[in-house]
Amino acid sequence: MSKGLRVEDFSLLSRARGHAPELPGASPRGAGRADRGRPDCYDVPMKLSILMPVYNERATLESAVKRVLDVDYPAEMELVIVDDGSTDGTRELYRQWAAEPRVVIHEKATNGGKGSAIRKGAELATGDYVIMCDADLEYAPEEIPSMLAPVLQGEAEVVYGTRTFGSHNAYSYLYVLGNRAVTTVTNVLFNCYISDLETCFKLMPLELYRRLDVRSAGFGMEAEVTGKILRSGIRPYEVPISYKARSREAGKKLTWRDGVEALWILGRERFRRPIAVAA
Repeated sequence: MSKGLRVEDFSLLSRARGHAPELPGASPRGAGRADRGRPDCYDVPMKLSILMPVYNERATLESAVKRVLDVDYPAEMELVIVDDGSTDGTRELYRQWAAEPRVVIHEKATNGGKGSAIRKGAELATGDYVIMCDADLEYAPEEIPSMLAPVLQGEAEVVYGTRTFGSHNAYSYLYVLGNRAVTTVTNVLFNCYISDLETCFKLMPLELYRRLDVRSAGFGMEAEVTGKILRSGIRPYEVPISYKARSREAGKKLTWRDGVEALWILGRERFRRPIAVAA
């Protein structure tokens, strides 16, 4: 992991080379060899840790992992998988990645919730930046490089992937309405304007995420992360992403109770002291 790496370092590096780094979809130098995706050097001197919480995702995990590993990132990457007590046979799949150096797997003894799995993943991660990516295929890992672009251009430190909902990709109108309501409350409480609080795609420095000290064990971690970031004066840079919601029958776990919890967490965070985000 690069110590003391700042956003400014990426801009300085680009000027020294006389060109801007290749951003969305950029291929690392050396790609095309037999070990494509694991070259000796990359376009930028940083490492990205992708955190994947997993709970009973046997049907989608293999595809999700393959898609994450097949992406051409403009930087070194690692995939940190935290199994949150799966009982559907998901754990039988992990042995196939035992020899993959980019994959780290941790199996928790019991189910503790998405927040607890992400917290463990952040402890295990060794990158400079971190992003969450679920294993349910609702999000496209191929779009992660586009979220790195504002960081590599020196325009942002925290980037959110914001979804656009429509009849072809929304789980239900009430789900979309709930997300908009929670997001609107966030904007009122913190006098800001964000588009999608509940997005899974949140990119930020790993050390910043650790300093946030997120304690919510379940889906409330999304509200806690955003509340603490906004309370600290950071405004996320938003990048549009695609989204394909799955049905309850296909395994969707978010419920109205998570929306109520999010509102409570946002109210709590609004009136706490700002977090010291400087290293």
